Amino acid sequence: MRTLFCIAALLGWVEAAQAQIEFEAAPINYETAEVNTRITRLQKQLDAGEVQLTVDSKRGYLDSVLKLLDVPASSQVMVFSKTSLQLRRIMPSRPRAVYFSDDMYIGYCQQGDVLEVAAQDPKQGTIFYTLSQPEVTAEEKPLFVRDRGQCLTCHASSRTQGVPGLLVRSVYSDSGGHPLLGSGTFNTDHTSPFSRRWGGWYVTGQHGSMRHMGNVIANKRAPEELDREAGANVTDLNKIVPVDHYLTPHSDLVALMVLEHQVQMHNYITLASFETRNALHHDQIMNKALEREADYRSELTDRRIASVSDKLVKYLLLSGEAQLECPISGTSQFAQEFPTRGPRDSKGRSLRDLDLQTRLFKYPCSYLIYSDGFTQLPAEIKGDVLKRVRAVLTGENQAPEFAHLSSPDRQAIHEILRETLSGLPADW
Repeated sequence: MRTLFCIAALLGWVEAAQAQIEFEAAPINYETAEVNTRITRLQKQLDAGEVQLTVDSKRGYLDSVLKLLDVPASSQVMVFSKTSLQLRRIMPSRPRAVYFSDDMYIGYCQQGDVLEVAAQDPKQGTIFYTLSQPEVTAEEKPLFVRDRGQCLTCHASSRTQGVPGLLVRSVYSDSGGHPLLGSGTFNTDHTSPFSRRWGGWYVTGQHGSMRHMGNVIANKRAPEELDREAGANVTDLNKIVPVDHYLTPHSDLVALMVLEHQVQMHNYITLASFETRNALHHDQIMNKALEREADYRSELTDRRIASVSDKLVKYLLLSGEAQLECPISGTSQFAQEFPTRGPRDSKGRSLRDLDLQTRLFKYPCSYLIYSDGFTQLPAEIKGDVLKRVRAVLTGENQAPEFAHLSSPDRQAIHEILRETLSGLPADW
């Protein structure tokens, strides 16, 4: 299986079994339950002849897939480390491109055998697919093929919160694109220090005196002595790598930061769903065995839900976010297009508004609170999460984890959600 962010299996990282929660059996049935993703819906349209995929002479189905799935080209980011099963296609002179929207991820390699696809299902979380790339003259019907377990070797570990999910990794990469594992690797999200991000990735944008690991090759003899200065504030990738083959000449800094936040947010939402469903299922079994009331909820289940709810709320409200020491900017239209893709309140404010001066978002609350995955969480945990979020936003909860939220921040987020998020409890 050639997956979008498949890293662990290639590099020999094997997670302990206890890092995963149970998702292959009831009530989750991850591999066998019917799913409803953008890909399943697109495949039905393709099968019915309602839409068609067109073939580009350079990129195969890529352009057409992005258009039909409404995945913006401005989201393009490029990785040159061999951290995908299509590793023979990847090198610093021929990076892999990744494109994403709120619920879709598409990976593309030059002359690759497949497009790598990950789609979000409201109940089952991340579902992995491949789409075989055709020859230009091929007439076979396009078929998205769902992975049946191989992807989980990489994509169900402590790095994905123990559920089927995604991750972004930073590595020391040599001149051939090989990760130099002895020097360490970093799982990155919005909490990661800027200095540890994007090793093995190309990065275009301005970031002042801050330094990251992108755009440069590591010396095998001393990988940690990475020349971060050489990769800083790059705005033109043409000076580093040929980019004519790709949809855009960018690997946008802002898009990378949003991607890092988004993949782990999806993972936390999936974790909340799976853990709650598993806990409630266990109660059902025990209630029947002990002849208790069918709706009896044990203290253990309450604790399990409270624990995962706490994790989700902290990540949702960007607790622990690494602060920007300098303003940042990208090179594509991503920063202009991204805020237009979500709801706004009567004052014109959106959770997708970007700050880019001292932090990523102007209003530190994840826009994925609007996602189908969040809105369709089991009522037991969704209610608890919203109760906790309200306590933070109203100032009732002044825990240190939320000290980054000023009083104006809390008020603004509260007002935005009251106007734009459906299904809020009456006490909001």
